[in-house]
Amino acid sequence: MSTTINPVDERLPLPRLVPLALQHVLVMYAGAVAVPLIIGRALKLSPEDTAFLISADLFACGLATLVQCLGFPGVGIRLPVMMGVTFASVGPMLSMAAAPDVGLLGIYGSVIVAGLFGVLVAPFVSRLLPLFPPVVTGTIILVIGISLMRVGINWAGGGLPMLTKVVDGQPLQFANPGYGALDGLGISLFVLIVILGLIRWGKGFIANVAVLIGIVAGAVLAAALGKMSFAKVAGAAWFDIVMPLHFGVPQFHLVPIVTMCIVMVVVMIESLGMFLALGEMTGKTVDQDALTRGLRADGIGTLLGGLFNTFPYTSFSQNVGLVGVTGVRSRWVTICGGVIMLILGLLPKMSALVEAVPQVVLGGAGLVMFGMVAATGARILTSVDFKTNRYNLFVVAISVGFGMIPLVAPNFFRQLPATLQPLLDSGILLAAIVSVMLNAFFNGLGSAEEARAMHAAGAAAAEHV
Repeated sequence: MSTTINPVDERLPLPRLVPLALQHVLVMYAGAVAVPLIIGRALKLSPEDTAFLISADLFACGLATLVQCLGFPGVGIRLPVMMGVTFASVGPMLSMAAAPDVGLLGIYGSVIVAGLFGVLVAPFVSRLLPLFPPVVTGTIILVIGISLMRVGINWAGGGLPMLTKVVDGQPLQFANPGYGALDGLGISLFVLIVILGLIRWGKGFIANVAVLIGIVAGAVLAAALGKMSFAKVAGAAWFDIVMPLHFGVPQFHLVPIVTMCIVMVVVMIESLGMFLALGEMTGKTVDQDALTRGLRADGIGTLLGGLFNTFPYTSFSQNVGLVGVTGVRSRWVTICGGVIMLILGLLPKMSALVEAVPQVVLGGAGLVMFGMVAATGARILTSVDFKTNRYNLFVVAISVGFGMIPLVAPNFFRQLPATLQPLLDSGILLAAIVSVMLNAFFNGLGSAEEARAMHAAGAAAAEHV
């Protein structure tokens, strides 16, 4: 009697597994190291301490990914997920870094408490599934993809259009002279063309690793043009241990703790959308129990982050997009990716090699991956009844509009209290709140069983799109 293995649980042969896992690592690497770089520079840490923050982050990324993908009793959603530091925490942590009585140890204390808070509230948050029918999840995932496109576009442009420099203790912004340079744009376009060509004409495994091959080809071109420096690789150590509490005993302050717990709620609501998107992509049912395990793993990952000298963790959207691009649904690919992240955290020289890949190379790949996240949201929305239920049009239209506010008008909410900024700076959260409220107002709330049935019907309909 033969048993059918779900594609999510399929164990791929090692020659296929490692390149696919490395592809996941490469597409998330820039996002993974961005937060420790930002916080390290804001705190004016030494280059050595900032480098340690990056290694610690990579190591904790691997731990959190293994917790989420391998799963333990009551913890882990067991889907192809890569965990990384959430950008939702950057704004609050920069505020904490500027406070003289908080600093890095105060940040770590707030992260540890927020992780414990996430573990405790995970069952409650998972009961919110009836609030997320396809019209809501499709809208949220569409906004996630659109929001991430800004990251991919800036990668292709060579960084951020505006840079910040501290002069006489005051932060001043000035235009990035290298932004939009023609050679950088050409490299990004080259990577994009390679990826699209492999997807169009490549077969089987080659098509699956199109993003990885595109990044490697772009890196080779960048090195040939003198745009990729290996100086940091030569100067980095071969091996180093990531010790918990490297910077000292965490400090606990009430306001930073409350702020970080709010950030944790933001992260968990965003994770709901990620998990439901992966459920749609992989064809695996994501019920309330699975959501609880996944959200609890977010909390455990954040707790580990605070202990291992880094920050709050969440499921990375770009890797969800990569699942859509490759069609490879096995969680063992991301488990292998988690192991690679652990190794990178222990091998600074290897970390430096990956870090040396220019952002313009990642930009061409980012346009594909982040666009796939948005396309997944659009695909889910194809199962929504817009003909006989015109209210759904308003749910999508107004929610997307709110989700765009932080992207097109970053100072739109600047007159509101600073404590609300972590919430108002997230277009994903704004879209989630508005779509949930409008759907409840127009369509009412169904049961969890009805919500799961609607998601299953949406997945079946989307297969024919």
